[in-house]
Amino acid sequence: MKALKHLNKYFLKYKYSLIIGIVITIIAKIFALFTPRLVGASINVVSDRLNGKITEEVFRSELMINILYLIGAAVIAGIFTFLMRQTIINVSRYIEFDLKNEIYQHYQILSLNFYKSNRTGDLMNRISEDVGKVRMYVGPAIMYTMNTITLFVVALIYMINTAPSLTLYTLIPLPVLSITIYKLSRMINKRSTIVQQSLSTLSTYTQEAFSGISVIKSYGIEPRTNVEFENLSNQNREKQIDLTKVQALFFPLMVLLIGISNLIVIYVGGMQYINGKIENIGTIAEFIIYVNMLTWPVATVGWVTSLVQQAEASQERINEFLKTDPDIKNHNHELTPIKGDIEFKNVSFTYPDTNITALKDISFKLKSGETLAVLGKTGSGKSTILDLIGRLYDIESGEILVDNTSISKLNLYSLRESIGYVPQDAFLFSDSIKNNIKFGKEDATDEEVIEAAMNAKVHKNIIKFTKGYDTILGERGITLSGGQKQRVSIARAIIKHPDILLFDDCLSAVDTETEEKILKNLVKLTKDKTTIIVSHRVSSAKNADHIIVLDDGKIIESGNHNTLINSDGYYKELYTKQLSEKEML
Repeated sequence: MKALKHLNKYFLKYKYSLIIGIVITIIAKIFALFTPRLVGASINVVSDRLNGKITEEVFRSELMINILYLIGAAVIAGIFTFLMRQTIINVSRYIEFDLKNEIYQHYQILSLNFYKSNRTGDLMNRISEDVGKVRMYVGPAIMYTMNTITLFVVALIYMINTAPSLTLYTLIPLPVLSITIYKLSRMINKRSTIVQQSLSTLSTYTQEAFSGISVIKSYGIEPRTNVEFENLSNQNREKQIDLTKVQALFFPLMVLLIGISNLIVIYVGGMQYINGKIENIGTIAEFIIYVNMLTWPVATVGWVTSLVQQAEASQERINEFLKTDPDIKNHNHELTPIKGDIEFKNVSFTYPDTNITALKDISFKLKSGETLAVLGKTGSGKSTILDLIGRLYDIESGEILVDNTSISKLNLYSLRESIGYVPQDAFLFSDSIKNNIKFGKEDATDEEVIEAAMNAKVHKNIIKFTKGYDTILGERGITLSGGQKQRVSIARAIIKHPDILLFDDCLSAVDTETEEKILKNLVKLTKDKTTIIVSHRVSSAKNADHIIVLDDGKIIESGNHNTLINSDGYYKELYTKQLSEKEML
């Protein structure tokens, strides 16, 4: 139960609703337990009439009164039972809502490295399936537990007051029940954990298959993926069946124990009535109803135990992520205005998940409003520079300064808010094109959206769609071509009017003519903005104030276009090669 202690704060938050729900539960069960006493009293009335102890008029009068009481008690119990469910089950939905929000918000602050080491399907399973299991604990489990406790306490008081010795015999099977529940619950806990892990694996595989459906179809491997999915499904089914087999023992066991209790009531109660220890025959009927009223609560003991064990296993998985501290922490909680001066001082960086050293002793300085172009071969560390400026990772040596302040001392959210970032692999959401562009500036007007799209040279493409800017994109923007996705991503960045613009080879899928037009627009838009352009093309770099060339994480050349073109090196070689290719076209 240690894992479930995390939910105590939510119980405190909704304590008044829960207390009201518990009071309503007690009232509902008290009225429900009028039924056995009234039935017993009615049978005694019938018995007295048969034995000539009361007249016909008294018999009819007392029987009618008992019937009216029965109806009244049943109606009141039904109303309070409805209110009980409305109160406690609603609280469980509120807690489910709060817990999902807590998990999602924690996911948001976790570092990029966390997402590299955990699969999306597993993350989704913990916020959906696992939270669903926990909700069953904070709702139905609590409700039925209160039901059972109230029913047992009130029923036992009535039973002991009526026939103490018969009550003792009736309860003989309960210790056996308690021991059985304890042993079965331990098995359920272990198997529940295995089931949830299996569901995460299945969810992950499904999510990846749907996201990569174009690759699967292109390679014609649908039959293979079907087989793999079927194997995972079969494994999950076997684990679910293993859990169900244990859970299935509960109800038959409850029925058996309740049946034994009924037999004990009939036999022992009958003998006590014959021997005169019980005065009224109605007492036996009353006890049989008590025992049968306890059938469902006793049966729910096993079910509730199962729910609690499953909830504990799920909450333990949830806590595993909630207790994960983000690698990147915000050390300054005051908003920090950003101008855009950037300086790298002997920066080295190794990716923690792969141990690959991406940058080695990198130094450069960039004043606000200047443009830096970064060129180099694949894997030379170009994109890593942009990741470090956005503080997606922290460096292990050297220092990164923004506005002459260590980047780790700046307010993290102020820093990122001041950056417009266009990744190499443009990611678009399953929403309208307009909303994807407005993602950079939520309150942007339609005119601003169109202007950004025109500057990114994607406006003409958008208006050709039937619904124009209201066109809904498929998952990850699959509706658009690679070049269109990149240009929408550029529009999303520039509409924000950030102080720092980071372009990570974002024109790789665009033809050279369109690239030239976009770059001309960017020159106007980035006059007063610090801009870093990562590219494989000299055409994207030639107008930059500063150019650095990386190789194996080190700067091998630096300067501007004119100085680099007049010195023999990688930049001149690349320029000559790309110029000759352009002339051939």
